[in-house]
Amino acid sequence: MRNEITVQEFILEGFPAVQHLGNVLFPLHLLAFLASVMGNTLIITITWADHRLQTPMYILLSSFSFCECVFISTVIPKLLVIFLLGRQIIPFTDCLTQAFFTLFLGATIFFLMAAMSLDRYLAICKPLHYPSIMNPRVCFLLVFFCYTLSFFVIIGLVIKVSQLSFCGPNVIPHFFCDLGSLIHLSCSDTRSTEMLAFGLTSFILFATLMITIIVYSNIAVTIMRLPSAKERQKAFSTCSSHLIVLSLMYGSCVFIYVKPNPRYRLDSNREAALVNTVVTPLLNPVIYTLRNKQVHQALRDALSRVKLQ
Repeated sequence: MRNEITVQEFILEGFPAVQHLGNVLFPLHLLAFLASVMGNTLIITITWADHRLQTPMYILLSSFSFCECVFISTVIPKLLVIFLLGRQIIPFTDCLTQAFFTLFLGATIFFLMAAMSLDRYLAICKPLHYPSIMNPRVCFLLVFFCYTLSFFVIIGLVIKVSQLSFCGPNVIPHFFCDLGSLIHLSCSDTRSTEMLAFGLTSFILFATLMITIIVYSNIAVTIMRLPSAKERQKAFSTCSSHLIVLSLMYGSCVFIYVKPNPRYRLDSNREAALVNTVVTPLLNPVIYTLRNKQVHQALRDALSRVKLQ
């Protein structure tokens, strides 16, 4: 099919209702961005610097943190420029590239969360078999599978959107190139594209959610069978941080994506998207490390080595 694009660039609208507060919102979001990058980078660094943390749980966590870093670096810089200077023009190819990476990395994050759920299930429900089942090789294969599956799920949708015609309005009511908003601006027949987008996002969200629900149902049953309250509390504490992150991510993404027609969700997308692009990446390093004694000890040891040097 010939690509009949007449609109060669789009305008990212951002948040016009609060644009007059840009000078206040810019430093707040800049600090959140820097804190998110530093926090997630710290998790990656400490995982690979301390041999005690080179276990499947922390390998998956560091992969998750890497995805979060790249994801917010794809989105937040443009948001900061919008707060500072107002509406921003973005070329069509750059817009499609940003849309691909946000969806690809977002899907990978959800698949990694499902893999982390399976890891917790094996650690709690199958402790004797855990070392043989969840060895580093299997863990790296899981990470590779998450990236590969995300790529093949998303690339077809982005190619289909790239073949649409854009000949009318070019203002995207968002702070990044949201694919739903882009489809809405097309002057082609977009029904099949909308249904494909709805089907793929529903598959990603509900497939990973079902895995997580089944896994944590089994974990809950196993925890309740533990003989002492101390053992139950310890087992639950290893999963509580994961459940908090899951609640934030699934809540906002179901609100954004699981609606058959993107026209019904354009106005509220921006606010909900801030949860996944600003709030969750900022909270993840805190949630995963705040109550983690192994990470605390690894950080203390690292600081001690720096002081000695």
